[in-house]
Amino acid sequence: MSKVVLITGGSSGIGKSIGEYLSEKGFIVYGTSRNPEKCLNHPFKLVALDVNSEKSILNAVNEVIKVEGKLDILINNAGMGITGPIEDTPTEEMRKVFDTNLFGAIDVMKAVLPHMRKQQSGLIINISSIAGYMGLPFRGIYSATKGALELVTEAVRMEVKNFGIQVTNVAPGDFATNIASGRYHTPVFENSPYKKVYQENLDLMNSHVDAGSDPIEMAEVIYKIINTPHPKIHYKVGDFMQKFSIVLKRILPDKMYEKLLMNHYKL
Repeated sequence: MSKVVLITGGSSGIGKSIGEYLSEKGFIVYGTSRNPEKCLNHPFKLVALDVNSEKSILNAVNEVIKVEGKLDILINNAGMGITGPIEDTPTEEMRKVFDTNLFGAIDVMKAVLPHMRKQQSGLIINISSIAGYMGLPFRGIYSATKGALELVTEAVRMEVKNFGIQVTNVAPGDFATNIASGRYHTPVFENSPYKKVYQENLDLMNSHVDAGSDPIEMAEVIYKIINTPHPKIHYKVGDFMQKFSIVLKRILPDKMYEKLLMNHYKL
């Protein structure tokens, strides 16, 4: 029987690429969107789901279970970006990103775990970010949400292993998607002491996304993980330097690594 896959944030970007790829490989794919009716001619099914609403999450998961009778794979992909100096960024906006990137992912896991435990099988793939391995200037809150998701993944993985459920984490680097348009950008305030350097870094971040890799690379990695009997805890997907930056953080003294980052971001 074909495996049933639920992909949060499946209407565009990486989620849509993964859904298309898995559909072509014979999986039964459900993506999610807050407004699926706006996604005309989508290549796979979409259900309404807002990761900031527990009721919405439960309704979507129950809808898939009702139609398919099972749920084999969850790909926790929904997320949002945020940029800005910590001092200038409204705390309310920081909380919104934590609610989406961390607590939203946790709530979706909590909704699918009872079904997977009943099946005595299941796979959860949490999509984090290479940015989650380091505190990046002007992206510190985003880095924090994704780093927290990495640690939660490690914990949940151990908690559910005896139920036949596997949990893993995939950290992408920069991919050519529309994520920049959905970010919360802290305004470049005229009277901010960070005005010049923050504007320069905003331009740098956007150029990195525009020049990012093809999201199909993520889809191929996800497909390989699904077909791996015992997935690793962490996977990284990106160009050589993005992945190598994590290695450097492990082996270099903290201040030396900090200096490398500051030089890169012209600080």
